Amino acid sequence: MVENGKKLVELKNLNLVFNKGKRNANKAINNVSFDIYEGETFGLVGESGSGKTTIGRAILKLYDKDIESGEILFNGSDVRKLKGENLKHFRSEAQMIFQDPQASLNGRMRVKDVVAEGIDVNHLAKDAQDRTAQVENLLQLVGLNHDHLTRYPHEFSGGQRQRIGIARALAVKPKFIVADEPISALDVSIQAQVVNLLKDIQAQNGLTYLFIAHDLSMVKYISDRIGVMHWGKILEIGTSDDVYNHPIHPYTKSLLSSIPSPDPISERERTPIVYDPTDETDGQEREMREITPGHFVFSTEAEANVYRQHLK
Repeated sequence: MVENGKKLVELKNLNLVFNKGKRNANKAINNVSFDIYEGETFGLVGESGSGKTTIGRAILKLYDKDIESGEILFNGSDVRKLKGENLKHFRSEAQMIFQDPQASLNGRMRVKDVVAEGIDVNHLAKDAQDRTAQVENLLQLVGLNHDHLTRYPHEFSGGQRQRIGIARALAVKPKFIVADEPISALDVSIQAQVVNLLKDIQAQNGLTYLFIAHDLSMVKYISDRIGVMHWGKILEIGTSDDVYNHPIHPYTKSLLSSIPSPDPISERERTPIVYDPTDETDGQEREMREITPGHFVFSTEAEANVYRQHLK
């Protein structure tokens, strides 16, 4: 990723409220702004309920009516204003890989038809023979083969089902993919295989990813830059190395301190840092401020100055 490269996705002061005007209203996204550059993987991490998936779905225009204010731009176009053919074109350029491969695949359809759904909707095949050939190429790309064409999703392992989901997302030749915790439902032994597959496909096809997860160690491996979320706000954004090796915000430090160590001695000595979220509700005005080049933290100006002093 080149910092001065082209911005593919831009979020500007996004606010999203579920059940607005009702007693159970929930402000899921609170004034979030960040950019995703062409060809990069932007990792989004945080605990369950922090708003990660909501952001991914909002970018794909799945939560349009719940957006209170702000802008989502894709290739310079306002996603919320897309209609007709422009919206159809956007749907083919931006795809999603879902967290649970079992729930996201239609169990009554054979694999060849699951993968070909996007091809059919967008009329990308000249005839039945071309359709089958495209599906075979996609299955081969994700490590499956011709024999899998006529099987049903329940006949596959979790890792294989996720590969089918990846093939389905790639069928319409997208530029951008939201990978919503694509490995959290898989065995640990399979997770690295799927992540490596995603990296290989990105290199071959020049894709841009929003990679959503709660595991910072895996996000560090695949991401160019990382955004850390809590309570609907972005608290820190920086390169993978900066966020992982030089964390600044207390919440980021608490996330990192909770990662188990494979070394038993280090694991015994590991002391998790408990984050106190009351700082976020003390009434002081905070915004994203640049602490070091390209490394931003949600803070007051006074807090930012303290962070800068500590890094000198």
